[in-house]
Amino acid sequence: MRVAAIDCGTNSIRLLVADIQENGFREVHRDMQIVRLGAGVDKNKAFDPDAITRTLAATQDFARIIASKGAEKIRFCATSATRDASNRALFIDGVRQILGIEPEVIPGSEEAALSFLGATKELGADLAPHLVVDIGGGSTEFVLGSGKVEYARSVNIGCVRMSERHLNIQPPSEQQIQAATADIDAAISEAAKEVPFAQAKTLIAVAGTATTVAAAALGLSEYDRYSIHLSRISAEKVHEVAEMFASMNREEIAALGYMHPGRVDVITSGSLVLSRVMKATGASEFVASESDILDGIAWGLAK
Repeated sequence: MRVAAIDCGTNSIRLLVADIQENGFREVHRDMQIVRLGAGVDKNKAFDPDAITRTLAATQDFARIIASKGAEKIRFCATSATRDASNRALFIDGVRQILGIEPEVIPGSEEAALSFLGATKELGADLAPHLVVDIGGGSTEFVLGSGKVEYARSVNIGCVRMSERHLNIQPPSEQQIQAATADIDAAISEAAKEVPFAQAKTLIAVAGTATTVAAAALGLSEYDRYSIHLSRISAEKVHEVAEMFASMNREEIAALGYMHPGRVDVITSGSLVLSRVMKATGASEFVASESDILDGIAWGLAK
């Protein structure tokens, strides 16, 4: 069955067209656009009209690709920013008109479950229990389980939200970093009340922050998903990379060959979240996975 999955987050909107059978997965097309749908949502609790326009334009691009690839099923999932926006109906109505399906604003618990499915589908049971950490633009999900989700919690410490709330200059001041760290640590502590981190055998980090940190840790000259996927990055290296980003100006970050232009303004906050996660969990390393919620949405469509 050919399916099309769309993950619409706070920072990016992504498309995956894939042929899926019982245990087979063949990627047909994968695409991403940084649209910053959630810009200002943390402060204003509403979408900026320009952000809606950008995201609907990307959705139209994706609709053309989906039609050309002949997908039989489509699922559109919107996450943290859309959950928080009081005027989300304007956006949802626009997506419905473009795709002809009902877009879903999924709760944090379902976002966590889909991330877990995507991240763990190809990993062996010998690495379980898995703790999957998905650092998005608006929220971060913590999901623990062996084969299925057993514990999950979503907290509002995404890279866009932390950038807007604390780290709005580059490089940030020490006071800004301290304030962000306190905010992040408090949220992780809340997650730890529901998700027993210590039970995890393997920490898997997914989404753009984690894979970009992996690219930096691996010393890549350009972004290479195949080198990044399932690489193991030590906690020490994560802390080093987070400190490196925090010390650089915007132009220096933008000049990095592996850095997507849409992540330049948020990688410092995102890498700080990952660094604090490593400290809080006590994990010695994380497995970087290019398979995440988008893959989970696609797998779910095959049922």
